[in-house]
Amino acid sequence: MRLLSAVLIGLLCLLPVRPAAAQALVAAASDLQFALTELAEAFREAGGSELRLVFGSSGNLSRQIEKGAPFELFLSADESYVARLVEAGLTRDEGEIYAHGHLALLLPPNSPLALDASLKKLAQAAASGEITRFAIANPEHAPYGRAAKQALEAASAWEALQPALVLGENVSQAAQFAVSGSAQGGLVAFSLVAAPSFEGRGKHVMIPPETYVPLRQRMVLTRRAGPDAEAFYDYLHSPEAREIFTAYGFELPEEAR
Repeated sequence: MRLLSAVLIGLLCLLPVRPAAAQALVAAASDLQFALTELAEAFREAGGSELRLVFGSSGNLSRQIEKGAPFELFLSADESYVARLVEAGLTRDEGEIYAHGHLALLLPPNSPLALDASLKKLAQAAASGEITRFAIANPEHAPYGRAAKQALEAASAWEALQPALVLGENVSQAAQFAVSGSAQGGLVAFSLVAAPSFEGRGKHVMIPPETYVPLRQRMVLTRRAGPDAEAFYDYLHSPEAREIFTAYGFELPEEAR
């Protein structure tokens, strides 16, 4: 009898334990670090489910989805990465533009650089060798890094800044470099510096949007999307969500759902 009991207990231990309900996995560009965190909390307070948010550069996240990462919703800072997933047949549809992003010059409190939206004074400082470290996101896979490069080229500052560039893996990391003392400043997402948590950590000014290709930010449900991801996707069209996007400096598409 004791042997039988031991065998039964052993068999019971081998049975799989039913996992708790998995949270919907959302991949989002790093410029959404603060805005989407607030949106997810507002969604939960409105009766939605808890979500798991993963932030990174749009290029890296899209490659992860291509390799099978189980993301259910993807919010990119550049619609071209969504288009690539659409072409690969990994999404429900073509998705929608949810916002237009803006670039900002961010300087730490003790930076010797001028807070100049035209970036002309930055170009002069770079040419004279006054800049030793300046942060942007990596243009190879981060849309805001690509926009930063375009804005610097428009101000004739790109070539002179080459030896001083500090590349962040994503725009959030570039912003950290710009205010942590690791750099004298940087070009980052305006949505990050507009966050309450950035108050007092530096000074910033928005860069004229005509100096870089517009950051058309698109979101899309992947083929893996479940009901929770669908519900959050719908919530992001709501007046409450649009108000939060606006508070973080995003420009909203004219058409409301």
